[in-house]
Amino acid sequence: MTDTKNIVNTHQTCPECQHHECFTEFANGGGFCHSCGFKRGGTKEELPSTADKSFEYRAFRGVDKAVAEHLGIQTVVDADGNDWGRLYPYPHRPKLRILPKDFSANKGFTNEFLLGMDMFNASSSKCLTIVEGEDDWAAAYQMLKGKWPVVALPGAQTVNQILKAHYKYLDSFDTIAIATDADGPGDAAARRLSDALPNKCYRVHMSKHKDPMKYLEEGDEKEFLYAWTNRTKYVAEWDTNTPDQFIALFNESSEKRFLPTGIEAYDEVGAGLFQGELTVFTAPEGIGKTEFMRYLQYNLIRNHPDVAFAYCHLEETPQRSLLGLASYHLGKNVTRKDLIEDQSEVEEAIREMMGGERVHQFRVGTDEDPQVLIERVKYYANVCECQYVFFEPIQDLAHQRTEGKSVVEFLDGLSVQLARVAAETGCGVVTIAHMNDDGNIRDCRLIGKQAAVRVDLTRNITATDPRERNTTTLNFRKNRPIGPVGYGGQMEFDIHTFTMEERID
Repeated sequence: MTDTKNIVNTHQTCPECQHHECFTEFANGGGFCHSCGFKRGGTKEELPSTADKSFEYRAFRGVDKAVAEHLGIQTVVDADGNDWGRLYPYPHRPKLRILPKDFSANKGFTNEFLLGMDMFNASSSKCLTIVEGEDDWAAAYQMLKGKWPVVALPGAQTVNQILKAHYKYLDSFDTIAIATDADGPGDAAARRLSDALPNKCYRVHMSKHKDPMKYLEEGDEKEFLYAWTNRTKYVAEWDTNTPDQFIALFNESSEKRFLPTGIEAYDEVGAGLFQGELTVFTAPEGIGKTEFMRYLQYNLIRNHPDVAFAYCHLEETPQRSLLGLASYHLGKNVTRKDLIEDQSEVEEAIREMMGGERVHQFRVGTDEDPQVLIERVKYYANVCECQYVFFEPIQDLAHQRTEGKSVVEFLDGLSVQLARVAAETGCGVVTIAHMNDDGNIRDCRLIGKQAAVRVDLTRNITATDPRERNTTTLNFRKNRPIGPVGYGGQMEFDIHTFTMEERID
């Protein structure tokens, strides 16, 4: 016969739903998740028997005996008088928990009922509280002094089943206080409930402990009651609805929305390089767009030491991109290894530039779906806290598209996504687009239309005067954040140092 000695690990992460502290492992190799019901097979053994056990109403984990009896939660007691299990009165059938956390004895148990819903009639109160898990149900009910109805999800992953089966029941309450666990699955369940029951869900923000039971066990009943009383209206991430939210929007800091480029004429017209916007530099091939973008990158390294950014030059090797930045740092051309006289000097320059680990170089492989660029931008913005992501040229990505879309269709969609992800993350996305012989953006005009800032680069590559031949002129074609358009300065390329600087005559 199986008993608790066959449990080798409890409170593990479920391999199916990834919920923490919900998976029990058995000595026979099996396992069970009490959150989503996932079972991992092991050698066949009999389930524990309760034939030699008794059932009593007992206090447990801080829950008073009177509360356990009122809610119908029975403790299963072994022959020695020890707590062996706990029986929870779901509306359709009891659910057995073998202590400490084994739910494997509930063969055939279904998760489409809320624990406690049969104790509180529909619309019987203005507010219904929803928790996640059986013990949290008892804990929350006790801490709320039995004044408000409380029901429990069998687990965070069961929310869709519950909504499908009992939507009308939930919708009958004026407001719903959601006190699911303060973790990923609990937050996901809260979002799903709020999406299905808009304008009536409120989140109980449990910052001190993860769940109601922990508040009760630690003697923090007042803190839980405070969190429950001060719950905030749960609205979708994409919706601004309450006065407090609009005031927060008004008070959002606009500082460092842009950083100066160091190009006097450019910054006078365009203020600088914007965050939260898509900036596109356009020019025919061979004008020097990549070198201009590298100038912008080094400007961040040299003049803005607290700013993190990521970059990718699709038409260069990673080593060439790195040595291009090193040339700026050293003031001489080290773009090829055969030009490097002192390797230690270059290595030291790299350490100085990259020492703060705020510069990220990334790649988009030729065998990758080009849509991965959107995920890379989100990663660098949200995880690495980058204020800018540079990549170029945008048209090259279209040639490795895997879907059946045309080049124009693909670039149209990518341009829209880039503009939106820049706005959503607050990260400045800076790219380069090739122009055709007619002066229009090649392949996709929507690239320029989606950009908040568009700057055209021109250069007279056939000029007889060497200085004129190496001078690139910047002209703002579009400047949504600031407004002015027109002349934005000139950049002169030094063929000896392989770097750019502003031309000031």
